[in-house]
Order: sequence, then C-alpha cells, then structure tokens
Amino acid sequence: MRIGLVGYGFGGSHFHLPYIQAADCWEIAGIVTRSAPRREQLGAEYPQLPVFDSLDELIDAGAQVVVISTPPQTRRELVLRALQRGVHVVADKPLAADAATARELAAAAQTAGKVLTVYQNRRWDTDFLTLKQVADSGELGQIFRAHLVMDQADPGTLDFDPTGGLLRDLGTHLVDQAVQLLGPVARVDAALDWLTRDGISVDVGFSLGLHHENGTYSQVSASKLCGREARLMDLYASGGSYSSAMSDRQIEQMLAGQRPSATPGTWGEVEREDHGVLRTGTGERTVQPVPGNYTEYYRQLFAALQGRGQLPVRLDEALHTIDILDAARNSDRLGRSVALGE
Repeated sequence: MRIGLVGYGFGGSHFHLPYIQAADCWEIAGIVTRSAPRREQLGAEYPQLPVFDSLDELIDAGAQVVVISTPPQTRRELVLRALQRGVHVVADKPLAADAATARELAAAAQTAGKVLTVYQNRRWDTDFLTLKQVADSGELGQIFRAHLVMDQADPGTLDFDPTGGLLRDLGTHLVDQAVQLLGPVARVDAALDWLTRDGISVDVGFSLGLHHENGTYSQVSASKLCGREARLMDLYASGGSYSSAMSDRQIEQMLAGQRPSATPGTWGEVEREDHGVLRTGTGERTVQPVPGNYTEYYRQLFAALQGRGQLPVRLDEALHTIDILDAARNSDRLGRSVALGE
C-alpha cells in the first residue's frame, strides 16, 4: 500500500518516516511540507521521495493512507479533508482537543468507510513493554495500583495555545499506557499546574488519579518545568512490586544518527544499569527489558489494513483516552472526582 506523510517537523522526521521505512511493507507516496529548510533536508536525506505542497497533491499522487503529523491546531481540518478524499488516516496524538471534536472525526471516518487511528507510539517504549510483561506474567499476583511519571526538563516545548497544554501532550501517552496496563477508567481525580503567558493560560504539569473499572488505581504525572528528566514506573501488587527508572532509548539513537532499519538487532536496547527491579517473597532481581521499537505500529497497521489482524490503536481506545482527558480538566476545575461522561 502507498502511504504519505503530512508534516516533516521533529515528529515527522524522527517519529514517523524512519519507522515507516523500517516496517519494509509500505511504498512511500511522498511527504507534504512547505518549509524550505525541511524540503532541503528531505532532498539531502531522501532525494528519491516526492515532496508536495498540500494534502490534496499527496492524495492525487496515489496515497492510500496519510499520516497527519502537523501541529494540533491544524489536525481536525486535515483529518476531515483526508477522510473526505477517501483515504485511511493516522493522526498524531492527541486525536482532538476534546471529546466532542474526537467524536466528530470518528463519525466522519464511519461515513467515509475508512480507518482512522492514532499514533500512540509509546505503547512500544522499552520501559512500558517490560512493565506490561511483568504485570501480565502473573508473578506479582493481584495488581493493586501503578504510578507512572514522565518529567522532562524541556520548558521550551510547552505549547501556549488554548487547545494545547501538557495534559494533551504527555498526558495522552501516560493515560493511554495506564489504560493498556490496567483497563478502562471509570472516574478521575486531577490537579493541573496552570501558567499564563501573553494572556493565555495552559496546563504545564499534572497529576491524575485514575480509578479503573476493575477496581485498580493508577497515578500518572508529568512536568516540563521541574528541571529534571525522570521516567519512573512502579507497580504494586499482592505478591510484591516492580520498579523501573529506565528510559526508552529510541529517540537517543535517532538523534545519534542511527535508524531502526539499519540496526534492527540493537534498536531500543537499554544499558544494564537501567533494568527494572522485581521484588517478591523470594527476593528481588532485575528484569531483562523488552526492546522498544515503534516500527511495530506500522507493521500492525499494514497487516490490519490487509485484513490480517487488529489495528495497533483502535479508535474506541483513542476516544476513551480523550474522554479521560476531558474528565481530568473537569476534575481540576471543579475540585472533585469526576466520572467519565459526567
């Protein structure tokens, strides 16, 4: 199948194109960017790839699937246009700024009879894959709760836009991971950190308490103003606990000039000292990490569109994540626990 990429900023160049190429099952129809420096970069790195000015030109060139990797403010219009043109769509996270808009896009996909999915690539992070493997193994017994932290010393990337904020950024990943780990969420307790700049207030940090439908509990938090880099995962259970402070290495490898297609054997591997620790009644031991690789998203997407398996991220899962984010904002505003759909 022919796939095209709309947007070639940091996300398109580091989180999409290299993994589409590594999946080795797609024909790339082209890239959409109007930026002269990015066109120059593409010409130097991938001279064989066509570059277009618009989504319509990309679809006219034969793209059957388009990946929308542009800023959130432009996402709704591009997704709607692509579905109107009759192609499948991969949208960067978050799918939309709120649940109403997300359901508008879902309805448009149903009307068009096309697939709409979201790039929740952090399901394929090394630390999360390892955490999920530990939880699913049964060795810890009954799972009670999980704590997930994603702090970044990166205030320059905060998006001061009314539809932005850290909850819609890192929060989308953390909430998705919590749901994948412990199941759907019934209600939310939230505290958001607000900062105002040029008259626009956005959340620059958050702590969410997620009450899952099965009785488990997770706490997810993030900040970009804390001055530290921390990726922490803790799992508490009847038979012990699991703790991880490892970080996914894929972006480090990418920035170092490596590519998943060229180094498949070592892609996503972490250093020994970063391994998570499993503690049970028989003692404690380190856990061999599961290497992360975002290529798996595009492999699964291709197989699903060929009728050979499930989508890597189902649309109902993406809608549930947006519902949780809406409930979190309401919880912070009201100062109390909020049930989904309330």
